[in-house]
Amino acid sequence: MSRVFFARELEATATFWRIHRRDGVTLGFTSHDRDLWFDGVLHRAAPGMVPSAIRRSAGIEADTADVRGVLAHDAIAADALAEGRFDGAGVAIGVVDWESCENAILYRGAIGAVDQEANAFSAELRSAKAALETDPVPRTSPTCRAAFCGPGCTLPASRFTHDGTVSQIDFDGNSIALTGATPASRFRDGSLRWLDGPQAGLAMEITGVTGASLVLDTQLDPALQVGARALVREGCDHTIGTCHDRFGNAVNFQGEPFLPGNDLLARYPAPQA
Repeated sequence: MSRVFFARELEATATFWRIHRRDGVTLGFTSHDRDLWFDGVLHRAAPGMVPSAIRRSAGIEADTADVRGVLAHDAIAADALAEGRFDGAGVAIGVVDWESCENAILYRGAIGAVDQEANAFSAELRSAKAALETDPVPRTSPTCRAAFCGPGCTLPASRFTHDGTVSQIDFDGNSIALTGATPASRFRDGSLRWLDGPQAGLAMEITGVTGASLVLDTQLDPALQVGARALVREGCDHTIGTCHDRFGNAVNFQGEPFLPGNDLLARYPAPQA
């Protein structure tokens, strides 16, 4: 885009923002008084949502912005915010010519903390520079620091991901039983992503296994029914024993299980009898 916005005294411009949720849903909004279609996304007119001033700099400090709005649009509801559907979602904010739909993105980032008050919300946006705040030097640890099937682990995720169908639901214990998957014990410390049902697209952590049931960290929707499908990832407790015995992957273990701890400094020689 070669156009320079605000070069003239009067221009047909409006702001827009897009939200790319981690469950694959993309939402578009604009401050214009009618919906706009461009870049393959329908941007809904949402005058109740306004982006604040955006600060961009050439330094390494993170650029900042936030978005405030009213929980009036069907696409952003209180339940969706509470369920975490917008946590970590990618955000792009820019300006658009509402006559020609020429546009330019001014800010890219991700949603951080989301606060809700009455019928309104505010979202903190973190730019890509926020990654520079991460300490690149790993700290020693007796357990593996790599995410299971992630960078450093090298194991293929497809090998340990299974299709499952809900066969039993315990809302009181917030647990489910699945058919068509591997034995439940292998999913301890794993994760689950719903393929359909009221929470389709959401990912949950498996915090425990009770018999053949998987205990989840996120409250199950009361509308969940037997027959709902999910993708289930096996888990790893990140110990050297599990890495070696179960996965045969000790060569890629990202930890120091045999490094002496701080208690070594407190030891002293004992007199021989």
